[in-house]
Amino acid sequence: MSPKQNANAKPKSKISASRKLSLKILLLQRAMDDLEQEINARDEQKVRYIGDKLPPLQTAGLATEELQKLCKQLHVKIDVVDEERYDCEAKVIKNGKDIHELKLKVMDLGGKFKKPALRKVRVSAEQMMQALLGSKHKGTMDLRSNLKSVKKEEKKEEKTDDVGDWRKNVEAMSGMEGRKKMFDAAGGGQ
Repeated sequence: MSPKQNANAKPKSKISASRKLSLKILLLQRAMDDLEQEINARDEQKVRYIGDKLPPLQTAGLATEELQKLCKQLHVKIDVVDEERYDCEAKVIKNGKDIHELKLKVMDLGGKFKKPALRKVRVSAEQMMQALLGSKHKGTMDLRSNLKSVKKEEKKEEKTDDVGDWRKNVEAMSGMEGRKKMFDAAGGGQ
């Protein structure tokens, strides 16, 4: 092997594979023990907190009026706790949103997303419509191809027939009678 290849190759580990495996197992066992201790500590802390905040109830030997007063007091305490819980949840949600916004700002300021320099691109009208409308764009931008084709011979015949009668047609079509005739001729008055 050449010296360059030795520089790129990873050095061999001085610890055997079985030793590595045993160390990993020991680390995992230690982590599991720590996790169990942490869970037990939390449970004990909850029990202590509840014991401090809520002394045990003694309802034996109380009259109905005293029980009703006790229930009202408990309802008031429950309302106070619910208000505190709601306030804490609202703060957590607000802080979560703030953290998300700040992360976005940090990413923007970090320069990971550089805006590329814009360059001029020549795009035809049809390509632009295709880009804007996507698959909805089916027609072409050639407006002449979308027009109806009219035969020239039919136009000439119509002009020759109407040229002599244009004064009669104007007088006949004036007023409401002319509109009625036009409506009947179009097939609307069947």
